[in-house]
Order: sequence, then C-alpha cells, then structure tokens
Amino acid sequence: MAKNSAASGKTITVEQIGSPIRREAKQRQTLVGLKLNKLHRTSTLEDTPAIRGMIEKVKHLVRVVDGQ
Repeated sequence: MAKNSAASGKTITVEQIGSPIRREAKQRQTLVGLKLNKLHRTSTLEDTPAIRGMIEKVKHLVRVVDGQ
C-alpha cells in the first residue's frame, strides 16, 4: 500500500524569481503547472516526485522557500 504524501502533510513552497520571457514554451508551461505566473509569487504544493522534477526543470526561475 503506497503512502499518499498529501495525507502525510508534506508540502513545499516555491517562489518565482525569474521571468519566463524568452524561455522555451515547456519552461513557461512548467511554471504554470507550478501555479506561478508573475515574479515573486509563491505557491505551496504537495511534495511529490513529480513536483520536485518540475522544480528541477525550472530551477533557474524558482527558489524553494520552505519544504516541510
């Protein structure tokens, strides 16, 4: 039986620190997937491998503010 990370309360907060202007479409779409669209906006998401992969893909545009 797999553990659900949402049930365990694990979250991660990311902040957008870079502009998506002149970036690849996939990177812009990844920011939208992370619920970010403007500089200095923050988003609190479930801490899952998929979200970690998305953060890694745009690590030059975001920073991890808090990971519980």
